[in-house]
Amino acid sequence: MVASVAVLSDVHGALPALDAVLAEPDVRAAERIVLTGDIAAGPMPVETLDRLVAEGERVVWVRGNADRELVAVARGGTSGIDVSDWAGKQLRADQIDLLANLPHPVTLDVGGFGPVLFCHGTPRDDDEVVLVDSSLARWAKVLSAVPDDVRTVVCGHTHMPFQRLVDRRLVVNPGSVGMPYGRPGPHWALLRDGVVSLRRTAIEPDALGDAVVAASGYPGRAAWADEYARAVHSDAEALTVFAPRAGHEVTRR
Repeated sequence: MVASVAVLSDVHGALPALDAVLAEPDVRAAERIVLTGDIAAGPMPVETLDRLVAEGERVVWVRGNADRELVAVARGGTSGIDVSDWAGKQLRADQIDLLANLPHPVTLDVGGFGPVLFCHGTPRDDDEVVLVDSSLARWAKVLSAVPDDVRTVVCGHTHMPFQRLVDRRLVVNPGSVGMPYGRPGPHWALLRDGVVSLRRTAIEPDALGDAVVAASGYPGRAAWADEYARAVHSDAEALTVFAPRAGHEVTRR
């Protein structure tokens, strides 16, 4: 059983954002860092993977849909996403093997929580979408195969932080480190002493964008930085876009 877990999701190859989060005292002190998928598909894929590998066995890796897509690109396929098609071609052989062998989902025993299931989209599918306002019926379907003793599920994929109860089971999304929706800055979560804390690292958006542009070799890095570092998509817009994939419509309030 581990005492504390820092959850980092959807880093998307944004190394400056990742470095800012890894420098947080509570992340540095965490017994484990769990990566809930979509780790390297972005402007600095090689450097991001090297940085996380350097953290050693403290890091627990979970596969995301973009991780699968990078492997497919590296092996001659295409993702249909420009930055992912570029990123997959940058990876070394050892990095391709790393991503190709990532598990999904992963369960850890965490102090104060018991067994916690970590996934990307949902426990049954790394590309499935559920949202904070998805119905209980929808949640019941996507959690139907989760063992009864798992009372906490941590997912990623939608880049929007939340925690909610689903029939007495706690579901958490830490938000995105590299491509946040809702508020600027890298988002992450801390699980410690039976309490979930949703966190956001303070970093000036223009400084983050400048750091990506200065260090990345991606041809579209300036536009990427403008969209995902300097300007952040609103959570309302994201919910509207994701709603059909989640099987429901969004009700505006």
